[in-house]
Amino acid sequence: MGEWIEAFILGVVQGLTEFLPVSSSGHLELMKYLLNDDSLAEQSMMTTVFLHFATALSTIVVFRKDITQLLVDILNRKMPGSNEARKFAGFIILSMIPAVFVGLFFDEILETLFHRKIVLVSALLILTGILLLVSERIKVKQNNLNLTSSFIIGLSQACAILPGLSRSGSTIATALLLGVDRSQAARFSFLMVIPLILGKMCKDLLSGDLLSNAPSIGYLAIGFFAAFITGIIACTAMINLVKAAKLSWFAYYCFIVGAGMIIYKLTVG
Repeated sequence: MGEWIEAFILGVVQGLTEFLPVSSSGHLELMKYLLNDDSLAEQSMMTTVFLHFATALSTIVVFRKDITQLLVDILNRKMPGSNEARKFAGFIILSMIPAVFVGLFFDEILETLFHRKIVLVSALLILTGILLLVSERIKVKQNNLNLTSSFIIGLSQACAILPGLSRSGSTIATALLLGVDRSQAARFSFLMVIPLILGKMCKDLLSGDLLSNAPSIGYLAIGFFAAFITGIIACTAMINLVKAAKLSWFAYYCFIVGAGMIIYKLTVG
C-alpha cells in the first residue's frame, strides 16, 4: 500500500477515534499492524504524537468560543466569571501533573508499547469497554469539579497513555463516577489534553526527536489534515453522545474489536 494512502487512513482513524471513547492510540497501533507498518518503535510513537497534535487543534476549533472566553476571563480580573475561569484553569493544570510525571520518567518504556503490542492493546480495549458500561449505569449527582476530582481524572488520563485504554473514555468515565455533570465531564476531558499534546510537541521539537524520528513530511502532512478534519466532526458528535448517555454503544464495539484482534493475533500471527 502506498505511503500516502496509509497516512490518510491513519489520519482518518485518529480523527474519528480521538474523541470517541475507543482509544485512538490503540486503533492506530492495530491499524499499523493490519497495514504491515514495519516502522521502528520511535517512528511509530512519533506518528501517533503528530496525529494527536492534529486532533488537539480540532479540539481548539470546536471549543474556540470556550477557550477564548476562558482566556478573556483569566486575563481580566474585573470580568464576572474571572474567578471561575481561574479555578477551571487551575483544575486543568492540576490534572496534567500525573501525565507529565509519566511522560518525563517513563517515556522510553512507553515507546516500546507503541510497536505491535497487539494483545496488550486489545486487552486494554476490552477494559475500556468495561469502564464505559459501568459509567453509563451511574446516576450522575451533578457535582462540580474540585481539586480532588480534577487530580483523580488526571490520574485516569495518565493511565490512558497506554495504547488501547481510551483517554476520553477513561477521563469521562472517571468524571461520571465522581458525580460530575455529563456536559462538564466532556468539556473538561477534551480541554485538559490540549496543553499536554502541545507540550509534548514542543519537547520533541526542542530535543530534535520530532525531526529525527518522524516519517516523511508528505506522510505527516496528509495524516495531519485527515485527522484534523475528521477530528472536528467526531468531537462535535461525541459531545452530543455523552449528553445522551450512549456510551454503551462504544463499549460493545471495544469488546468486539478487542476480542477479535486477540483471536486474529493468536490464530494468524
